[in-house]
Amino acid sequence: MRKAKVTINNEKLKVSSEILRALAHPLRLRILEFIDNHDTINVNKIYNTLKLEQSITSQHLRILRLAGVVETQRDGKFIHYSIDYAKVGNVLKAVNTFLKAE
Repeated sequence: MRKAKVTINNEKLKVSSEILRALAHPLRLRILEFIDNHDTINVNKIYNTLKLEQSITSQHLRILRLAGVVETQRDGKFIHYSIDYAKVGNVLKAVNTFLKAE
C-alpha cells in the first residue's frame, strides 16, 4: 500500500501553532474564562479581580491578541478585551476533528 503524499503549508502551520500555544497556558485560559464571563472587560478589571500583576496580565493578553483569540477596542485610555468566538470555535472544531481521527 502506498502512503499518501503529505503537503504542509508552513505559514498555516506557524499560525496554528501560535494559536494552540496561546490557548495551552493555564493562566491564559483563566483570563479567557474571565473575559467570557463578562463579554468585554478592560485590563484593570482583569488583573485586579484575578489578583495578577499588571505586567504579567498585559503580556498574556498580548499573546492572546497576537494569536487572534481576543479582540480589542479602545475607549479613551482603556482597552477593552473580548473573545473572538469564531476563531476559538474553529480551533476547538479542528482539535476535536484531529482527536477523532486517531
